[in-house]
Amino acid sequence: MLSVIIPFKNEAGSLVKLIPLLRTTLDALGEPYDVHLVSNGSTDDWEKRLVAPTPAFIFHRLRRGDKGRALRRGLDRSSGDVIIFMDADLEDDPRDIPVLFKKLNEGYDFVNGWRKNRRHDWLRVIPSFIGNTLILRNLLGSSFHDINCGFKIFHRECLKDVVMYGDNFRFLPLVVEKLGFKTTEVVVMHKNREQGKSKYGFFNRLTVFADILTSYFIFRFAQKPLHFFAPIGAVLLIPGLIITVVLGIERIFSDVLLKDRPLLQAGILLIVVGLQIIMTGVIGELIVYTSKKLEKEIDEE
Repeated sequence: MLSVIIPFKNEAGSLVKLIPLLRTTLDALGEPYDVHLVSNGSTDDWEKRLVAPTPAFIFHRLRRGDKGRALRRGLDRSSGDVIIFMDADLEDDPRDIPVLFKKLNEGYDFVNGWRKNRRHDWLRVIPSFIGNTLILRNLLGSSFHDINCGFKIFHRECLKDVVMYGDNFRFLPLVVEKLGFKTTEVVVMHKNREQGKSKYGFFNRLTVFADILTSYFIFRFAQKPLHFFAPIGAVLLIPGLIITVVLGIERIFSDVLLKDRPLLQAGILLIVVGLQIIMTGVIGELIVYTSKKLEKEIDEE
């Protein structure tokens, strides 16, 4: 069973063209399927303009939400063992589905699309290049060229242990790869948007880098938070200790007064902040230990 999940917001004009193309492609594929189109807060007249061509096409309506929430709704309501995510703006070509499906059947668990020849303007291409190439591939060891591509196919079991929240759906390829599943990518066609406006604005470009930082922390230090906080704390703590020790020696042996030495306050501040950061890591380690202990007790029961 194949389930296609398509979140959309004010994309009625594009969906009128996408749905017939999608139906033709899926029928030709010869596999049983269902299609879940999830409106995440659309305010256009999509309910009047869109009609399901077959019972396999199912519409869901969220009064408000975001793309991540729409994808979760589609996952919860779908029944396929193989899942396809794609966008509704006609930038993804349904005719690439057989290519993705064929690659999945070569023994992969997750196949991500790669928009090698992107049609976006440079304001979107450059931040994407920085995020994918300079940050994800170098810092996190990602093997993907276009992790933010919305066109992907995978086995449902890939998301069994994945907690989806906020915008972390952007990093599903990386999450699945880190969980040990067999992943790859396939070059897909990327077309210009024909109708409507992109929901990917300037603010979204900024938040992507915040999401990357979050992902970096989760993937590298979620199981060992002290390894993240200890070096940062030490960078502050050690200079603070050196400053206070040197000033203390001067006060004891050289009889230098400290009341006019603002450097002392700076040293004490560095010590306090450094210790707080290190203790944050210690608390994180305790939380990880407690959660793992509870998981072990539950498994034993």
